Amino acid sequence: MSRRVVITGAGTVNALGANVPKTLAALHDGLCAIGPLQLRDLDRLQVRIGAQVQGWDEARFGRDQPLFDRFTQFALVAAAEAVAQAGDLAQGPRLGCIMGTAGGGLGTTDDSYRAVYAEGKARVHPFTVPRLMPSAAASHIAKAQRAQGPVFSLSSACASANHAMGLAMHLIRAGAADAMLTGGADAMLTFGGLKAWEGLRVMSPDGCRPFSADRNGMVMGEGAAVFVFEAAEVAAARGAVALAEVAGFGMTSDAADIVLPSAEGATRAMQLALADAGLHADAVGYVNAHGTGTAANDRIEAGVIADVLGRDVAVSSTKGAHGHVMGATGAVELLACLMALRDGVIAPTVGHRSPDPACTIDLVTGAARKATVTACLSNAFAFGGLNAVLALRAV
Repeated sequence: MSRRVVITGAGTVNALGANVPKTLAALHDGLCAIGPLQLRDLDRLQVRIGAQVQGWDEARFGRDQPLFDRFTQFALVAAAEAVAQAGDLAQGPRLGCIMGTAGGGLGTTDDSYRAVYAEGKARVHPFTVPRLMPSAAASHIAKAQRAQGPVFSLSSACASANHAMGLAMHLIRAGAADAMLTGGADAMLTFGGLKAWEGLRVMSPDGCRPFSADRNGMVMGEGAAVFVFEAAEVAAARGAVALAEVAGFGMTSDAADIVLPSAEGATRAMQLALADAGLHADAVGYVNAHGTGTAANDRIEAGVIADVLGRDVAVSSTKGAHGHVMGATGAVELLACLMALRDGVIAPTVGHRSPDPACTIDLVTGAARKATVTACLSNAFAFGGLNAVLALRAV
């Protein structure tokens, strides 16, 4: 069995916006959510900027709030928005959930270590394990939406959300589920999370500038995005509106350096996504690039895009707007793909200041670009040499 898969609902919480309409408006307007961080022990950090969700009210979860780490909270709100848009979604054994996360409940982990090691406490909160486990978001979404089919989380660093969504597509194609809630969630803007990333020396102290000649590193963000993936015939039968078709997926491993990207691995992932979707390279009108703002990633990715698709395909990275949302970043970036396919608007590469001769691609900068896009790719190339590329088609 092989079925077409469509997206019938989308939801998000990120630094740009508390829902999809606000996020799309911010992407369209080229807004930047990166700014000074507000967190404990900030003075002990070298990097003090990030794309932080502001004004988050944990009280909305009532008596359940102690069960939820921040990343789970984001995921639950995003999933509720996606399901509301999808409409009369059937619950039960034919509905599943796969979520991607790089850090899981890192805030809970950070607080627990602080309590035991810094403050000398003899015990931690009794819900510490249920809060920090990477599968928490998927489990709580399943409970809230009564998804009794395949439910789990996966972690592949910055490619987590794309891997989750690709596998969700495969499960529906294979007939293991009729619909899947899928995407990613991360909340790694903690003292420990930032201190760990500082050690890699890939973080920018002053801003994310993807593909810009003066780029000097990535900027971390936080949030979640969740989508309803559904078998096309099931969605049509219940009168649901398809936002886009999830047409193909490609995933590869570099099996090489643990942190430096590989052109060969990224190339194969993009080619596999095109082949799986049955798309020719010239059909692709937009690529949402991984575009981290690091010297190595942007140079190598630009070369890969040019080699696979040609130099005239429109490209942008939205990480300069919402930051690098780690394991959730591919899901947040999929919103930019939906905007291109449905509204004919390509989000600009916020933060870009000057062309890099080593990045010879048609980069959308300055302002959003109007264009007719019938197919697009969303790239995710993660530490560990893990590559995941989604291909989407307009409906």
